[in-house]
Amino acid sequence: MLNIANEGLQYISAGTRHAISSTPTTKSWPLPRRTHSSSTKSSATTSLPISDIPVPKPGDGQVLIKIIATSLNPVDWKIKTHGLFLEKYPAILGTDLAGVVEEVGQGVDEWKHGDRVYIQGQFENDFSSFQQYALALASTLARIPDNVSFDEAATVPVVLTCAFTGLYQKALYGLGLTPPFSPDTRGIYNGTPIVVIGGASSVGQAVIQLARISGLSPIITTASLTNADYLKSLGATHVFDRNISPAALQSEISTITQAPLKYVYDATSLPATQTLGLSILAEGGQLAIVLPLEVALPEGREARHVVGILRLPHQIEFTQTLYHDTIMPLLEKGLFKAHSFCLIVLLLWPRSNRLH
Repeated sequence: MLNIANEGLQYISAGTRHAISSTPTTKSWPLPRRTHSSSTKSSATTSLPISDIPVPKPGDGQVLIKIIATSLNPVDWKIKTHGLFLEKYPAILGTDLAGVVEEVGQGVDEWKHGDRVYIQGQFENDFSSFQQYALALASTLARIPDNVSFDEAATVPVVLTCAFTGLYQKALYGLGLTPPFSPDTRGIYNGTPIVVIGGASSVGQAVIQLARISGLSPIITTASLTNADYLKSLGATHVFDRNISPAALQSEISTITQAPLKYVYDATSLPATQTLGLSILAEGGQLAIVLPLEVALPEGREARHVVGILRLPHQIEFTQTLYHDTIMPLLEKGLFKAHSFCLIVLLLWPRSNRLH
């Protein structure tokens, strides 16, 4: 098959997410190179054909990454279909990427050519991932451990940012738990229960693992029961059918723990799951949601709308610590695992083809 450099792509299926990867071949282009290929959306109503654009030059504090793998997230089809977050066209989509450092800008000492890295991109053309080369801020890069592949690394950034900020960002933006930035802050919530609604989703799996690292217990989740064993391997202690009623789930929780349920993370966040999450919370409890609140908020309960964007002003320092210092040892030691995936090969993505 042809690789991304020659207009071919591999899809890595990851449940509701996919990674697009290119395998270096003898025809890959060394820099300097004036143009490279991207999947470019030229207007709010068009598809995503392949086109040639100039290779960007890294500025101060930036690096240029040769992209080996990139993920598809739900936000990508929403942007393609509804034009979310886009104000100018042509626009390049894609926010998750893994690859190698190709070139570094002024003031960048930590990274060098050939380093294996991954990052959550931005909604800016030079920083997006549906292309062969992209810029990134050196301060927010994460190093890929030797035991993690490019494909695996490409499934991490958006999911990790959403899960981590939802659990640990301060009130209004998350549940406000103490983040596990060091061994001293891991395992400190033993005996504190949490419910994860939609545990088999990409974000749900990340939340379960982070909850386990923080010591939250029991970790109760809802999902298709076909995923029960896998979710327990990630750290869930109890798995209930995703169609369980609020009353039935409340009854099950009361038999598992007598501790008040202060934390629920709804990784699905549809009206029905928001209602479920709020109904099982104790007085003073908080519900983290990944979509806007669509149901009435009961008295004495709070909802925190999580926005998993690394570069938001209120969480840039927080997420820099996550990517720069925290996540690599967790991946390296197997304490946090990348999303599982299966490989589906696309033989060719011609310039006129649409991304469906």
